[in-house]
Amino acid sequence: MVTIACAWCGIAFAPSGRRKFHSDACRQASYRARARAAPPRAPADVPAMAAPQAIVYECTSCQARYLGIRRCPDCNLFCRRIGPGGPCPHCDEPVAHDDLRS
Repeated sequence: MVTIACAWCGIAFAPSGRRKFHSDACRQASYRARARAAPPRAPADVPAMAAPQAIVYECTSCQARYLGIRRCPDCNLFCRRIGPGGPCPHCDEPVAHDDLRS
């Protein structure tokens, strides 16, 4: 009879099929250890995505701008995405980063 060592605890057991662990408890412990491992970090050259609440949208009907709101509450239409931005420090209106560059 052929035996192999459990991939988690090392106990020898007779395998059936492609089984690597001698019990479901060892299989679950191995999974939890892999899931706790830190996720891979993004490469430094990839730009970070803007948070959804930091996107400026503009209604195509009434030209009102919203920060993070995709549907105009007055017109009930979907808004056009302007780009990342935030509230203006002077008037508190949503301003896109591209508007500040020009």
